[in-house]
Amino acid sequence: MKKWKLSMFVMVFLLMLGVMTACNSGSSGSSDDSSGDSGSENTEAEGSEGSSEEVTITYARGKDATGATDAIIKAFEKEHPNINVELREMPTDSGKQHDAYVTAFNAESSEIDVLDIDVVWPAEFAQAGYVLPLDRFIKKDNVNLDMYNEGALSAAQFKGKQWAMPKFIDAGMLFYRTDMVEEPPKTWDELISMASNLQGQNGTEFGYLMQAKQYEGLVCNAIEFIAAYGGAIVNEKGEVVVNSPDTIQGLKKLVEVATSDFVPQNITTFTEVESHTSFIEGESPFIRNWPYQFSLANDEEQSEIVGKVGVAPLPAGDEGSAAALGGWMTAISAFSENKQAAWEFVKFMTGKEGQKIDAIKGSHAPTIPELYEDEEIISATPFFGEEGFVQALNAAVSRPVVPNYQEVSEIIQIHVSKAINGDVTVEEAVKSMETELKEALK
Repeated sequence: MKKWKLSMFVMVFLLMLGVMTACNSGSSGSSDDSSGDSGSENTEAEGSEGSSEEVTITYARGKDATGATDAIIKAFEKEHPNINVELREMPTDSGKQHDAYVTAFNAESSEIDVLDIDVVWPAEFAQAGYVLPLDRFIKKDNVNLDMYNEGALSAAQFKGKQWAMPKFIDAGMLFYRTDMVEEPPKTWDELISMASNLQGQNGTEFGYLMQAKQYEGLVCNAIEFIAAYGGAIVNEKGEVVVNSPDTIQGLKKLVEVATSDFVPQNITTFTEVESHTSFIEGESPFIRNWPYQFSLANDEEQSEIVGKVGVAPLPAGDEGSAAALGGWMTAISAFSENKQAAWEFVKFMTGKEGQKIDAIKGSHAPTIPELYEDEEIISATPFFGEEGFVQALNAAVSRPVVPNYQEVSEIIQIHVSKAINGDVTVEEAVKSMETELKEALK
């Protein structure tokens, strides 16, 4: 009897020892996850890394008629044979695309793994919990963020984290008639003088074209003037700093240009379409617009100034030249069930190889400056080799990085428009902006 009891004791002891060993093994694994965003995310991410098991991720973006996206996916799948990328086309209109994402993510849908987002969405999507912070992936793979355009990179930074990777970049630029202008103006005061003197020459009706309608384009123009004179609307900490002498000086220069005799009298109705149409019809020696203006001006079917267009950074204020940042980012859905595979695709697409394909096939401007020295890219899109183009990109500054950007944008539009129309002084406009922005960001 004693032998039987001893045997039972030994068996129970061994069984308990096995259970304790298993528990200790599990707890040590979970403790490693504490350095990530969450234990479940790290387990999933690291579990799929290096695995030969096939996985399919869904990549959502607006319609791409260039074929660049298909080429990127094909190249990626060749390098990662265990990851299949399924493309989902979203609405072409960015507003409708934004709303479609919001609807899906509010329902915590895991159908989308990777998505392209406008440069003004990262903070909103981060605040709402729609997208995944990428910092642990970046750190783990030693991704060198210094190789990216600083303005493009900062547009996806919110509360000290990186929420998306910059894919391609747009920036406001100065385009000018090379048959009328030998050297583009370096400062806004020089532009004012040259635009006034050149107006009426070579069949032109105006001296300068811009976007001054009450819409997002006006915000971009305002940002450029404000930053050129050292001002800002919201700082990196999310604080409203619009009511400053520098911001007032920049906006006064904007109002001076927008109310001058050398812009169209109805300039407050001009968007990109009205301004670029006037420019390619030969009606002005200067225009502020986005990079697409160059190819449009050299389109023989539409333009009357083919081969007569140069590009330069926007004129400088007291603190230098500044260009409103445009373009698109790529992010990972917070609800993705294949986060590591999604990261591998994001890393490839926004890295040198992916951006090179996009530049050659899609004519999109890379966010990695060294790619502008790539001979294949320059051969495919000679415009990228223009010194003025690269300088303009380097002057890019982001619009306010806030979670409720649409509301902030509307406040800026309304009060800048009032200042241009002469309904209020610039000082009054700035004071009203300060009050309303503080309330909106409270």
